[in-house]
Amino acid sequence: MTAVIKPRAACLIGWPAAHSRSPLIHHYWLRTLGIEGGYNIEAVPPEGFAEFVLHLSTHGFVGANVTIPHKERALALTRPDARARAAGAANTLWYEGGELLSTNTDVEGFINNLDACAPGWALGSDAMVLGAGGASRAVVFGLIERGFKRVHLVNRTEERARALADQFGAPVLPLSWNVVSDLLPRIDLLVNTTSLGMYGQPALEVDVGLLPSHAVVAELVYVPLETPLLASARARGLKTADGLGMLLHQAVRGFELWFGQRPQVTAELRAMVEADLGKP
Repeated sequence: MTAVIKPRAACLIGWPAAHSRSPLIHHYWLRTLGIEGGYNIEAVPPEGFAEFVLHLSTHGFVGANVTIPHKERALALTRPDARARAAGAANTLWYEGGELLSTNTDVEGFINNLDACAPGWALGSDAMVLGAGGASRAVVFGLIERGFKRVHLVNRTEERARALADQFGAPVLPLSWNVVSDLLPRIDLLVNTTSLGMYGQPALEVDVGLLPSHAVVAELVYVPLETPLLASARARGLKTADGLGMLLHQAVRGFELWFGQRPQVTAELRAMVEADLGKP
């Protein structure tokens, strides 16, 4: 008898998870690269997460993406790399020699999206990051990794910004919102990691007119695709990087780890995801 070899499959684990665009992205790559494989959504409640992850292979998966609210728990249940430890959360899991490893691809998603949208963005020395949540930690790690001398971290709760600065050390400078306008003229890169500007949320009130003409503005929000912050930056002629680009780029490494080929973020893929975001 010939053994039946099942196609490799990965999944997204979240609670809830049905809203995710990850299956759309990974199925596009499987199709265009001619790989027989699968990518499922697995809605797993917090009380069932540990059992599911620790038996991921017996559930039929070679790896997984992890989303809210499981990212911190995934870090504790796997062997994380430096990026996952620095971000305090894991979003991509895979097996190596039977051991379940993890990383945080938000770091490279953010960095690679900027490389694609604004070549030369990392030549500056001063960045300003708005927000001090989980996504902010990945962004700050990436900026330090790419050589920014100062990362000005702004959060409405200054204590939270200070705690994050304590983790990363000297390059990170915690600040209150009332000094943002004073600092903007010397900022080379402005990054919004808050939910301000997202549909249903208040607009982000930052005067991009105060930024220097070479500055780059990056946004993590992707619904809407063009937030008021990005619209203002583009009206001024500044280079920008949007949240959808980061979403697409952060998916690349997981696919490569699970299916053995490095996929490309193409205009066709972006248009397909944009069209899906526009659905009611």
